[in-house]
Formats: sequence, C-alpha cells, structure tokens
Amino acid sequence: MSSIAQNLQHVQQQIAAAAERAGRPAGAVQLLAVSKTFGPQAVLEAVRAGQRAFGENYLQEALEKIAALPLLAPDVPLQWHFIGPIQSNKTRPIAEHFDWVHSVDRLKIAQRLSEQRPAALGALNVCLQVNISGEDSKSGLDPAELPAVAAQVAQLPGLKLRGLMAIPAPSEDVTQQRAAFAAVRSLLAQLQAQGLALDTLSMGMSADLDAAVAEGASIVRIGSAIFGARHYA
Repeated sequence: MSSIAQNLQHVQQQIAAAAERAGRPAGAVQLLAVSKTFGPQAVLEAVRAGQRAFGENYLQEALEKIAALPLLAPDVPLQWHFIGPIQSNKTRPIAEHFDWVHSVDRLKIAQRLSEQRPAALGALNVCLQVNISGEDSKSGLDPAELPAVAAQVAQLPGLKLRGLMAIPAPSEDVTQQRAAFAAVRSLLAQLQAQGLALDTLSMGMSADLDAAVAEGASIVRIGSAIFGARHYA
C-alpha cells in the first residue's frame, strides 16, 4: 500500500471516529482531498485507493490535472472542486471544468459563473465563502451580507447553491475552533429558515477536523495529512 493510500485510510478512520463521537453517521461527512501543489501521479495514487473528490486552489495547475487524469485512470469518474480565491478573469475555465466551487465570495463572481456554465454540464454546485473570523487577509462575505447575496445567487441559472464554506482563523484551542464552526452552522440555519434548500457546510482541515465534524461539517478539506508536506515554488 502506498503512503498516500495509507494516509487516506487513516484520515477516513479519523473522520469516522469524529462522526461517531458527535453522534453522526460516518457517511454524513465527505472527504475532499486537497491536491494543490501535487502532480497527477499523486492524485492517481489517491484514485487507486478509492478517493474520487479532489480540491484545487490554483487554476492552471488544476486544469493540467483535470486533463491528465482521464488518460491515467480511464472510466473512473472524478469530482473536481475549486476551493481557491477567484479572479473575475478566471471564471470561464472554472465554470467549464469543475463540478463544485466552494469559494464564491461576491455576487459578481456567481453571476459570471452562471453566464459561463455550459448548459450541457448541468448546474454547477456552489458554496458561498463566509469570512467568519473577520480577518482582513481572508476572502469571504461578511455574515451580514449573506442573506441578500444568498437569495440572489439561489436564483441564478446554471448554478445550484449548496451551502457555505469557511476557513476560520487558526487556533489550537478546540473550544475556539468549535465556536467558529458553530457560527457557520448557525448562518446556514438562518439561510435555511429563509426558505433556501441548502445542505452543505464545507469546513474543517487537517488541524481542526474533529471540531468541524462535531459542529456539522458535511465536507472536510484535507491536504497535507493525505499527500504530505507541501513544497511551494
């Protein structure tokens, strides 16, 4: 078994254990393997170990992998999630090549994705990114903006608004981790009370996985715990 396969197995066990402690079924939490900075061969190892959903932050790098994987693993349907910051001039290739976008942080981006999504691909699943910790360095909508923006995005053709994504300020304190994730969960509940049919909380990474699962994460985004330490150019 490759190290990536072993790591995947360990992370899956960690998710299942966290779900059990929270009284949730293990299948309630999807693992998104964040493969940024790792090449097609690393993704292929994860595919061979059973992983099907991959998260990417950098568009050009992602497009190369999306093109390469059908040649390396023919007949294996993969799900590609864009999870990085989105510039307006990059929306077309994102709309054309991804199944999910987690990082919609303003209405203009959603409108462009809607206009540029090929009808043949069906609706693009999107999450609104919320800046839950109010950090200047982070993308995301202010919680006060969410109700109005969510209502507008939900009406856009070619998109299916699924829920919220958040990257809270880093903390080693589990109580603080859980408080931030609970705040995201509360915002989702408010949008559901508006009548929006939302089912997704994309939150939790390697360092705060347990807290995220305890507070209702439906997708956790795990990279280094699967693929190893990243080496940025």
